[in-house]
Parts: sequence; structure tokens; C-alpha cells
Amino acid sequence: MKKIFSMLFAGMSALSFVSCADDLVDTNINPANVTETMPEGMLTAAINEFQPNDYLIWYYNVKYFNTWCQMSGGSYSSDYTGQTEVGGQGSQYIATLKYRNKIQEYINNTGKVEDNGYLAATGILTVYLGIFDTDMYGSVPYTEACHYDDKGILTPKYETVEDLYDLWIQELNNYISMLQSDNLNANKPQDAAYGCDWTKWAKLANSIKLKIAARLYNNDATKALQIVEEAVSNSAGLITSTDDDFLFCKATAKATGNDDYVYGTGNGILSPSASNSVMKFMLGAKDPRVRFIYTKNSFNSSVVQSFIDNGRYDDLPTDVKANVIRDENGNFKAWGGMGEPWVRYTAIPIVYDAKASHASGTMSDEMYEEYFNPGLRYQIKDGDNVKSYSPFSYYSTEMRKGRDDFQLPTAMTKDAKGNVDMHILQDTKDNPLYSMYMTAGEVNLYLAEFACLKGSAIGGKDYKAWYEAGIRASVEEYDNLASSNKIPYYFDPANPGIYSYDKLEKTIALQNGEIDAMLATDNVKLTGNKSADIEKIYLQLMMHFSEQPDDQYVTARRSGYPKVGSTLIPFEKFPNIALSAIPRRFVVSEPTDDDIMHDITMAAYKAQGFQTFGTNSQGNQFNSGNAPLNVERLWQDKNAPQWGSPNN
Repeated sequence: MKKIFSMLFAGMSALSFVSCADDLVDTNINPANVTETMPEGMLTAAINEFQPNDYLIWYYNVKYFNTWCQMSGGSYSSDYTGQTEVGGQGSQYIATLKYRNKIQEYINNTGKVEDNGYLAATGILTVYLGIFDTDMYGSVPYTEACHYDDKGILTPKYETVEDLYDLWIQELNNYISMLQSDNLNANKPQDAAYGCDWTKWAKLANSIKLKIAARLYNNDATKALQIVEEAVSNSAGLITSTDDDFLFCKATAKATGNDDYVYGTGNGILSPSASNSVMKFMLGAKDPRVRFIYTKNSFNSSVVQSFIDNGRYDDLPTDVKANVIRDENGNFKAWGGMGEPWVRYTAIPIVYDAKASHASGTMSDEMYEEYFNPGLRYQIKDGDNVKSYSPFSYYSTEMRKGRDDFQLPTAMTKDAKGNVDMHILQDTKDNPLYSMYMTAGEVNLYLAEFACLKGSAIGGKDYKAWYEAGIRASVEEYDNLASSNKIPYYFDPANPGIYSYDKLEKTIALQNGEIDAMLATDNVKLTGNKSADIEKIYLQLMMHFSEQPDDQYVTARRSGYPKVGSTLIPFEKFPNIALSAIPRRFVVSEPTDDDIMHDITMAAYKAQGFQTFGTNSQGNQFNSGNAPLNVERLWQDKNAPQWGSPNN
């Protein structure tokens, strides 16, 4: 997918859902033929088009994010040090900027400052997406973008990330001032996010400053901490309570031809596998979020017994067998270990080119066949009847797609006459999709990070207090998200429905005392050793960002965690793969000669130090290191540590 800026920035400001009178002036014609721009309607449209984690992110980008920062398991290939496809990231901010500019034009022409709430909210969405887009592509056109119809600009200039961060802080402060004005219009049904509660929008604006400060810190720590201190003392407040979370559902019923607003994408998306190292860390932490982020594997007690009945016990996954307690006859008796539901979460190791490793003898036959080439190992067959089972845990699709059908794993059985019963149990109901964008978990963990780096309290709290508040909020938010999205296994024990199939099945819902138990584990509790504690803060940020893969990736890139050799989540250093071969940004495509933005775009690339373009940007330096996508860094990444190598 190429970024054709001449079309993008010139054409996107045409608004198909609004018929605007020229300059919005009164004209002596039939009023029934004139439709005025409605700022509240434009806010609705902006919220609908606000998609930082859209279909393309989960279809294309996530496989790069997750492998480059090693948050998913499996056999990594040349994709690990290259990139062949990109999603929609890089221009998402245009989707809301066009509406912000139209509302600003309307207010300028009418003087209706009472509509500034709609302007500010739409601008806040735009800044959020601008941060997201520049995370992987750097400089973008901004101040002159989407100004063709009012200013005739066809070739908008680029702004650098450094300048944009300054500009966005100024804009956020302006929006906060607007939102603190009296007598703002508030058409609540038009705002699916906050119902035109302008105090919450102001908290969001103030909180977004912390996203900028986190990205700025490696280049200018003093300035970053100044931004943080100002945000903490700002009268708008911050999203430090789950009551103010920017977590919402865009629509609960289909009102137009596009039901993506209700259910999310109808297309297929990737659901990466959990990695052994991340799974081990989360289970060791008794982290309830493991149940909301990942799926249970297919091996409930009934399926395990089915394998035993078919003489296939040895074919069970190693991590499953480790928790099976059998009776004197060899049948399933009970779950050992952490018990249900914890024992149902199993993962795949991180390796580079499993097939080659196996062929060279560095990977055992057993490991290769279990994890990377299982064949029929996880199937039960009876003639033409086949039951297949998933041995590992994957990202839960229904956390980002409200119309995904789920089939419960069941055993194949026969009656007295030899008739096969496949026991098909399904949940095919579509559910309105709730998505999490910026919440108290993220904000509190940022404040923990900054207080730890600063070495003193922020906002009257030390880093331990912010850290624990961040974890509590994050777990509660994931529980809320899982419940709202009705993901598999989130059921009421008093009314289990299809989940009554297996008598030992347990709900994944958050239980009393689980957060306290998590905070007491060695993987989570802080010790006062700041070098060790900062690692735990960054890892908790990464766990929190499991549904926001860009933020998860950026956290790893700016911090250097996971760390090579860590006892918590180690970054795997593959043989013959240099750390400096792993990309730190996405590729950019060279514009064609007939693109009217050609010279402007190329000048922006040159100013950022980009010398390589297209899908072959990494050249032949996969193994030797210093690959272009690692060396030609974005401005905000210039002084960040190398992968797996934090600078404490």
C-alpha cells in the first residue's frame, strides 16, 4: 500500500455526509434546501473514523510489532528483520483532522464559540492519532493538511516530529482551556465516547501529554519531566480513575450500511500466539489479564479424557500433561498446578527458523514435532469424522472483533450402536465491540515510570504507589473489556450455558483478591532497587498495551525491554541475528515522479536521514547488523537503547 499524499491530503476533506452552504453564510433561498454544518455531527463522524487499532493494524502490522519486540511466540522468519507489507498507520490522523478543520471553519464563520467543545474533542482525537502515525513514519503534513477547500492547499508542508510534539502540547492546552469554558453546547447522544462530558475530554487531553513525554524522554529528559509536572498540576486532572477511561463502544445497533462501527471489522485478522516467556511471566505473576488477552487452549478435562480413551495420552501437549492428575486406572482425575482456568493457558517458544534449527540438530525432534510440525498429533479421527484441537493460547479475537463465532472444544463420542456424536456447541451471537484507547492503567504506569526515573515523588505519590494503582486499574479495565465484549469463557457460573459441557470448566472473570495476590508475587512486587523496579514498570506497561500493539512496540523500542538475559521476560538473542538488524520503524515508499508531493516528500525523508525505500529497505544486512531500518531512526528514537539493551 503506497502513501499517495497528493490524493490523500487534497481529497480527504470532502465530506460526503454533509451538504455545506458556501462559507456557511445566509442566502436568500428556500431554507429547506440549505443544510448547515453540524459540529456535533462531525464529532460523531470523527469518533466513528477514529481507528488507531483498525483491521489493517491487526492484519498486517501486528506481526511486525509482536515479533520485533518478542511479545508473541513461534518460528520467526526473515520477517523478523524485514518488512513486506504495511497497514493503515501513517495517515490515520487525516480521518479526524478533516472534521476538526471543518468545525474550526464553521466557528470562525459563525462566531459560535459555544461549539468549541466539539472542536476540542475532535482535535484531541487528531493529536492522539498523530502521535500514533508518527510513531512509525516520523514527519507528516499537519498544519497545512486538509486545507484544499478553504485555502486551496494541494501540497501541504511536512512538520518534523520534534516540532509536532511542541505543537500538540500547545494544542492540547488550548483544547483544555476551551473545554473549561462555561455554556458549551452538549448534544450527548452524538458523543459515544464521553456523552459530551467536557471535563472527561479535558482529562483525556491532559493525559495525552504523558504519551508525548514518554516518547520525548530519551531526547530531552528535562523537557519531558516538565511536561509531566505541568500535566499533574493542571486543573483539568488526569485519567487516574477507571471512571474516566477512554474505553467505549461506538454503537450498539446498526444505523447505517456500515456495521463495522457496531461490531468492528468483518474481515479476518491475525491472532498471534502467546510466547512461552511472556506466558511464564504472567502465570508466575498470577496475572488475571492472561485470561482476557489470550484464549484457553482446547484441552479441557473432557478432551484430555478423550485422548486417554483413544490411547493418545502421550500426544497431549507437554504443558497440559504437566498439570493432569490421573487416577489408578490412568483416567483424568483432577487438574494439578494452578488449576482451572490457569492450566488452560499454554504457549509457544520463540525460535528463529524452527525448520532449519531442527535440521541442524540444535532443536530436538520432540520439540519440533510438538510445537512446529505436529501433523495429526492434535486430532482425534473416527473414519471420516475428525476433531481438531488447538494446543496453545492465542490473542483473543473477540477483544477486537464483535462478530467472531466460537466453537467450544468437545470430545467425539459414540453411543451403544456405534453412532458418532461430534457434540457441536457454538456461540455465534454478534456483540457490539468495546475498545480501549487510553485509560487509568496507562496513565498511572506512566507516572510510575517518570517518578522512578526522576528519583522523587510526582503529584505527591512515589513510583510504587503509581505502579500499584496502574496495575489495579489495568486488570480491572481488561476484566471490564472482556465482560463487555462477551469473550469466550466469560460466563456466569450460575448460568454457564454451553460451558456446562465440561464439569471442571471455570469462568475467566476476575475473582476477589486476585489483584492483591498478583501484587504480592516476586514477578510484580517492587523492591526499592530502582534498576530492577524500572524493568517491572516497563513490563507492566507492555502487558497493559497487549490490545494496543503500536504502544507496546514503542514502549519496547524506547526502553530497551525486554532485556537480554532477564529473569523475568528475556529478549531472545538469536544466533547470527544481530540486535542492530531488527527494525525500529516501518518502510517508506518512494513517491512516483508524477506525484505532486514528490519533492516535498523526498525532502522530508532526506531531512530524517532516510536513504532506503520500499520493501527491500533492509538490503542484505539481515544477519550482519546495522540494517537501514535500525540505523535510519526516527527523531524520537535517535537516543533510545538498542533492542534488549536498556540504559538504566
